[in-house]
Amino acid sequence: MFSSRRRIGGQGPDNSWPGFVDALSTLLLVIIFLLSMFVLAQFFLGQALSGREQALTELRGQVAQLGNLLRLEQQASASLRTSMAELSSSLTSANADRDNLSAQLDTAQQSLAQTRSSLAEITAARDALAMRAGELEQQYNLSSSELDEERLLSARAREQVNVLEQNVTALREQLSRLESALQSSEERDRRSQAVIVDMGRRLNRALASKVEELAGYRSEFFGRLKEVLSTRPEIRIEGDRFVFASELLFASGQAELGPEGRAEMRKFAETLIAISQEIPSDLPWILRVDGHTDRRPIATAAYASNWELSSARAISVVRFLVSAGVAPERLAAAGFGEFQPLDPAENVFAYSRNRRIEMRLTQR
Repeated sequence: MFSSRRRIGGQGPDNSWPGFVDALSTLLLVIIFLLSMFVLAQFFLGQALSGREQALTELRGQVAQLGNLLRLEQQASASLRTSMAELSSSLTSANADRDNLSAQLDTAQQSLAQTRSSLAEITAARDALAMRAGELEQQYNLSSSELDEERLLSARAREQVNVLEQNVTALREQLSRLESALQSSEERDRRSQAVIVDMGRRLNRALASKVEELAGYRSEFFGRLKEVLSTRPEIRIEGDRFVFASELLFASGQAELGPEGRAEMRKFAETLIAISQEIPSDLPWILRVDGHTDRRPIATAAYASNWELSSARAISVVRFLVSAGVAPERLAAAGFGEFQPLDPAENVFAYSRNRRIEMRLTQR
């Protein structure tokens, strides 16, 4: 580093400080710093070495103490071995004594068990004797009370025998009077029986004539309805009943008659009213409306099962016929659910056949 100083205001002598002097001073400061660090390092190293020597001295003292303790432990171990040998011999003799005592204890326990068994048998025998004595005492008391009751009953029986003898005498007199009355009653019964037999024959003939008459009106009823409803393939005649397909009358899962079903039921009602006017009023006929469903289960808010749905459909048809002018006392509704199928198969055609309304003219 170079520095120069000049006088202000003119030329003068050159007073510049040589640059090597600054370099030497810097080098001297570095050397002094290094010497200081070396001295400090020597000082701390000496301190560390002196601490290690002190620790080594302490360790040597501890090793000496441990050696002393080891010698003491060896001496104690030798004495313990001696004590163990003595205890082992004592234990051997104690085990022999214990075995002897165990054998004696087993013998005593067997004797005690036998004694307890004998005592239990004696106690059971005593309890049985006490129970038997109690039963004998109860039987004696019961026999005594029964004997007293028998004596009392015997006295009452004697009194009742006397009363019964008197009653028997009176009954014999009444029996003789009843026999004579019975003979006269039997004669009257024979005459009445002949009258009843004759009335039964007349009644059977009258019922047969009524049945034949109803059968004739049923034939006429089926003949007229067949003419009226023959154009619809959904309406079938099976045996003595008309079968209406549910699809013709109701929507799926419903029990209200649709427009097409009302039209068919109106035709049916007109024919039924016309025929009922020709049937004598004393003939006990009714039109039974049966509702049937297929076997698939139903569970809705309105109908919990097929029973309710089939019954509701039959009732709906009956109500419509009543509104169309059919006498309600000539109508009956029944619901059979899925339990009387026409076709037991499991397909859509069988389901369609089984969903139906059947109408049958019958007697009450």
